[in-house]
Amino acid sequence: MTRILSGVMLGAAALALIWFLSSIALLGVALVVAAAAFLEYEKIVDSIGAKVPFWSSLLATLLGCAMVPFQWVDITSVLAAALLLIAANVLLSDRAGTPILADSAAALLAPIYLGLPLGSLVGVHAIAGREAVLLLIATVAVSDTAQFYTGRAFGRTPLAPRRSPKKTREGAVGGFVVAPIFLVVAGSYWMPAAPPLWLAALGLAIVIAGIIGDLFESMLKRAAEMKDSGTLIPGHGGVLDRIDALLFAAPVFYFFLRTL
Repeated sequence: MTRILSGVMLGAAALALIWFLSSIALLGVALVVAAAAFLEYEKIVDSIGAKVPFWSSLLATLLGCAMVPFQWVDITSVLAAALLLIAANVLLSDRAGTPILADSAAALLAPIYLGLPLGSLVGVHAIAGREAVLLLIATVAVSDTAQFYTGRAFGRTPLAPRRSPKKTREGAVGGFVVAPIFLVVAGSYWMPAAPPLWLAALGLAIVIAGIIGDLFESMLKRAAEMKDSGTLIPGHGGVLDRIDALLFAAPVFYFFLRTL
């Protein structure tokens, strides 16, 4: 019951924010989510054995998020800040060899893994409006649901046993079939300028990106020996547990809109 109630409340809050807020106001929400996700990411990385320089990595993540939708901060500045972050990490850390390499890699990954995708979500809102954001989220949800029930009914072969034993190839096929059909049908109303064939291809890309995002977060949690990324959402775990697929799917959708 707790999982259902928190899920309903979370979904209603997300719907209201996306529907009623402007793109700039939505960016403020995205920055809060990025900060919360970063806190979970930092704990996961720490459990694995790497040390992320907290404030500089958090700042780079937030800059990455703000840079994407409105170009307030150009990409060159963000990349330069990331390189300076790594340099400072090397100079100030008392760790050496492999640990400092892992620290630097984890620090550089934070803005790419968290900041840029959440900024892309706001970018979708800025380019195509609230309907496009809801279409993206709905497609990811439909894909996840189709994979779950198809895998439950027909799943026999693990998709990635070392990453996520419960995911099956048969379940993935369900997502590949249902999500593109949904996007073609729903997209014809909310994105009428996009040809159906393009929407079908976008649906396939979103399924692939979502699966990779789910497996990537599972890989991080398994390496850290954690069941959930956090406890912020009752019955659902942490922020990363809820947006893992969206983090990889949002940039795909954003690039599609920019190209279209």
